[in-house]
Amino acid sequence: MPRLAREKSERSIFHIMIRSISEIDLFKKDEDKQKYFELIKKYKQKYQFKLYAYCLMTNHGHLMIDVNGADISRIMHSINFCYAQYYNRKYKRHGHVFQDRFKSKMVNDENYLITLSAYIHNNTKDLPMYKDHIEEYEFSSLKEYMHQSNTFGILDGLFLIDLMNLKSRKNRDDYLNLVKKCDNEKNELDIEFENVEYEYRSERRIISRDYKPSKVIEFVAAYLKEEKEGVRIKYSRKYSKLRAISCFFMSCFCNINQKNICHILGNITQTNVSRLCRVGMEMVFKDKMILERFLA
Repeated sequence: MPRLAREKSERSIFHIMIRSISEIDLFKKDEDKQKYFELIKKYKQKYQFKLYAYCLMTNHGHLMIDVNGADISRIMHSINFCYAQYYNRKYKRHGHVFQDRFKSKMVNDENYLITLSAYIHNNTKDLPMYKDHIEEYEFSSLKEYMHQSNTFGILDGLFLIDLMNLKSRKNRDDYLNLVKKCDNEKNELDIEFENVEYEYRSERRIISRDYKPSKVIEFVAAYLKEEKEGVRIKYSRKYSKLRAISCFFMSCFCNINQKNICHILGNITQTNVSRLCRVGMEMVFKDKMILERFLA
């Protein structure tokens, strides 16, 4: 039976569920969970998506991702592919790590978003050590919301904090009570969060991903004060930065595949495109001004 096409939208928030194949644990040690978070952080930089909630367990995990204009399949393939490579190398095995494709559901409204976040955070109740204090589990974003922290540097918490006004101690207590009784993502929301400071209004700004490659190259060349034609000159140190950053930006913001980029950069190989993207990403996040100006 053929697979059903995945429901997608570049403006959507998704509930992502990952699970290991039956014979292995997806995260054998805490350092494996930390590695998965490192990969999330890396690809958040590349794709500029946002993470509103997470919970990693032994054989599965939940994420709430705002794709922010990007493609959810590209995001999850990048993260899971790299993690599978890490896992197989570390534990001296080969073959699949994840059970089939990741599962995803689109979040349709703000009430569902709140109950879904509570359902994700409720997963920790299955751990005997945390059954009575689920808010202390290190690999759940509930701890971050309750303590107003961001330990792993991957949580974009302001959206939910503003939505439920979690700066209020009473609202945080109410949310924790909601989490403790939310054992189903379809639970009815039977609580109202006091808005003690201001009226909440969603101001999500979606990043465009349909820039023309020529415009990207023009921008990068102008920023670096170089000739845009240099992007097609191979083996030149003078234009290596122009080529790398242009390659990275095209992969993120032009909605084109690697083959297209190969042609644009002068019929180079996909291996070289991958290398240039990686180098370009490192350059961009050393000089964050270029990304800020591009997105502005």
